[in-house]
Amino acid sequence: MKKKKKNIDYGKWGLLFILPFFIAYLIFSLIPLIDTVRYSFFEYYRSGIKVVGPNFVGMKNYISLLKSDMFMYGKNTLILWLIGFVPQIVVALVLACWFTDLRMKIHGKQFFKVVIYLPNLIMASAFALLFFTMFSTNGPVNSILLSMGVLKAPIDFLGSVLGTRGLIGFMNFMMWFGNTTIMLMAAVMGVSVEVYEAADLDGATGLKRFSKITFPLLAPSFTINMVLSAKGYLMVYDQIMAMTDGGPGTSTTSIAVLIYKKGFGGGQFAYQSANAVMLFVVVVLISVFQLRVLEKREEKLG
Repeated sequence: MKKKKKNIDYGKWGLLFILPFFIAYLIFSLIPLIDTVRYSFFEYYRSGIKVVGPNFVGMKNYISLLKSDMFMYGKNTLILWLIGFVPQIVVALVLACWFTDLRMKIHGKQFFKVVIYLPNLIMASAFALLFFTMFSTNGPVNSILLSMGVLKAPIDFLGSVLGTRGLIGFMNFMMWFGNTTIMLMAAVMGVSVEVYEAADLDGATGLKRFSKITFPLLAPSFTINMVLSAKGYLMVYDQIMAMTDGGPGTSTTSIAVLIYKKGFGGGQFAYQSANAVMLFVVVVLISVFQLRVLEKREEKLG
């Protein structure tokens, strides 16, 4: 008599393997998020060695937040995002078109792809310390320019608003343009070759091919990159703290840096919890808006 084969349920093993992730997410993300939302409705702060609260105050923290100078810090975050994202998307688009164009016989493509992606593997804080060392008053950049006779006196890059914002934007550009290039390359390679062949038969020039075919079909990838970039800049913290500490003045103090400084350094636990919740809502609204634009774009393209 043949024995029946025992069926193995692999589903439970899959659940077992992903269980550590859910445990870590519950402890380090979900519970702190719930506590942040809860404390945003309380009065809870430290004054010297005295801790006041938590006392329930309802929407008072949110009302005070809207009357504060948080919009100035939001403007700082927006400026830093524009400085970093605009050149990033332009350079990434040019490189993606070059690397995927079969008519341009570029030697060593794989090598260049690896090189442009390498900065993305470096820790942001390490990158910031590298830039701080390079562009300090006595750093290598000033030393080289002085020795070449380009400058008569060293430039205080880290002491000016334009210099610090430019360096943070340039640093983020260097870190992320390789990742954006890879994503745009994947999108360009997803366009059917027949479309380009038909354009060539119609006598379309390279600029015409780009403006009428490549660029419109890359709209979904642009939107995704904008969502990820905007979300990243709204939460940017480590690069700014390591390089400028939010200075000079408050010119590079982003919303995330403000939350850390006032929350952990200033003892405004509940008030900055409300700030963090507002930041979370803004990120969600931006993501939903951009994804809706993406959906409408895809519907329009059929």
